[in-house]
Amino acid sequence: MKIIFTFCLLLFSVIIIKAQDTDEYISEHVECAQELMHDHKIPASIILAVAIHESAAGNSRVAQHLNNHFGVKGPNNNAEIHSAYRDYASDEDSYNHFVEIMETRAPFNSLFDKYDQYDYRGWARGIQRSGYAQSRTWASQVINLVKKYELYQYDDRPADYIEPVHAKPLYHHKKRHVSSRRYIVKAGDNLNLIAKKKHTTVKTIMKKNGLKSIKLKPGQKIKL
Repeated sequence: MKIIFTFCLLLFSVIIIKAQDTDEYISEHVECAQELMHDHKIPASIILAVAIHESAAGNSRVAQHLNNHFGVKGPNNNAEIHSAYRDYASDEDSYNHFVEIMETRAPFNSLFDKYDQYDYRGWARGIQRSGYAQSRTWASQVINLVKKYELYQYDDRPADYIEPVHAKPLYHHKKRHVSSRRYIVKAGDNLNLIAKKKHTTVKTIMKKNGLKSIKLKPGQKIKL
């Protein structure tokens, strides 16, 4: 029993060690993110938050087997997993390539003119609008990670920096048009005459009004 318990305890310890904590992930990669920020003027907070989001803080299979922390697709030579994501020689290479994508590919490269290195909200929404992710909540999730782990502290913000106010994107849903037309039955009317006059069918009128008989009464209101 003691041997079994010891084995289970060791197994449990290995699982805990393998699953990286988000704070540990930040500590491990913050220096790289800050260096990239200083060289390329993209917030370290955004680099870290996107990496945390896309790699589950380094715990995803793609991050562990391919060193891919940003969900970048492409060919890989890894035999351990079958994946549509590209592989990197190191975590640092993945970080460098993410910033390279931002700098060299349209429409991401226009973001450097729109946002400064302290405006993590603007960057998150700009990256989403530029097509980095399909999810409408992607930017909000990244921004929430910045706030939750206070990643903005790594952006070297000036003490008097005032965050720009950005309007949240509005998603317009197409409203279904509901007809509100009514017709008042006159003496001598029948469904055939009304259908021809209003460019519809008898069947449609009966269905809209729940009619079981074709008989109508003068003054009766029917939906068209």
